[in-house]
Amino acid sequence: MSVRPYPRIDRRRTAVALCAAAVMVMSGCSFGEPEPDPAGEPPTFPTPTASPTGSGTEQQVAATVLAKQLRVPWGIAFLPDGGALVTERDTAKILKVGPESDPDGLKVTTVQTVDEVDAAGEGGLLGIAVSPDYQRDKTVFVYYSTSEDNRIAKLTLGARPTPIVTGIPLSGIHNGGRLGFGPDGYLYATTGDASERGLAQQLGSLGGKILRMTPAGKPAPGNPFPNSLVWSLGHRNVQGIAWDANKRLYATEFGQNRWDEVNLIQPGKNYGWPDVEGEAEGGAKSDKFTEPLVVWSTAEASCSGAAFIERVFVAACLRAERLWLVELTAAGTVLGQPRPLLTGEFGRLRAVAAAPDGSLWISTSNHDGKRKPAPEDDRIIRLVFSGGVAGKS
Repeated sequence: MSVRPYPRIDRRRTAVALCAAAVMVMSGCSFGEPEPDPAGEPPTFPTPTASPTGSGTEQQVAATVLAKQLRVPWGIAFLPDGGALVTERDTAKILKVGPESDPDGLKVTTVQTVDEVDAAGEGGLLGIAVSPDYQRDKTVFVYYSTSEDNRIAKLTLGARPTPIVTGIPLSGIHNGGRLGFGPDGYLYATTGDASERGLAQQLGSLGGKILRMTPAGKPAPGNPFPNSLVWSLGHRNVQGIAWDANKRLYATEFGQNRWDEVNLIQPGKNYGWPDVEGEAEGGAKSDKFTEPLVVWSTAEASCSGAAFIERVFVAACLRAERLWLVELTAAGTVLGQPRPLLTGEFGRLRAVAAAPDGSLWISTSNHDGKRKPAPEDDRIIRLVFSGGVAGKS
């Protein structure tokens, strides 16, 4: 792996403790209930899979299986009541997970099936986002594949989706698909190059981009290109986006066969695909292309989901079957070396989301045809760290 060189900065406080958890995963923790959710009652979580052990001075982590026997859970978005909406890529179902529990974990109910979805290859029902004003408008946004294109639609749960963006390039691979509302209140979407490499450099194409839009699907005010949804370009296949406390946007990106990337996304910047994969030759920054913040070999990464816990960027990886924890400085640069977590513990990891209680929710992707699934697959897993870094302890 490689990170961009930055001045040496002293490690400190909680972000360091979280990265230290990487070497002690599943060794136990002090595990407690979260604060009450917005509905007023704390969710009842199953017993953690790790028992409390250790001296009490080490940073430790416990994993809880919240839901199991799902089919390629792709996106996770939290509702005001503390439950989460989860998309299944291949079945085209929107599930609600929690906040109620049953003997096996959190209660899982099917909210609806999106009939317009044509699931093939890496396409299907992908990203999901909940309106920041959900208490009033009850609106949910989804990204999905049809027989003709990828598209973004809005809906109220149980109702037919209303498309707001159509014509996103479609292929059996590289469909992007992540959705998220930024701190600015606008909706962001990631798209892939749909296996047509040149699309990423074509400003007139929605392929190989990060898009920024109003809830009606129109270009958001302040976008860098006139009358365009495009926020950044030159991407091969972005499937993870997350914002830090300073409202900076970061993204995970699949490389071809050499380098996967984490990028700090800035409006109007070009991230190089297909001209550059990973860092430019010799590590020299190009005037045209923006260098990645972190690169890994594809065998070490192939990361899909992304989230933040304080100053730690968390990437959920498929091929490498792990989380990567990347600690950042207050200025947004990398501090020290990224740390692996959960390597090989649960198989391929697709999505990661920061829950309202500060814990992490992770989805596995072992039914996507790339790995033999375990009897409980696919699963939603909750991680809680001791010391109050992620989740209550």
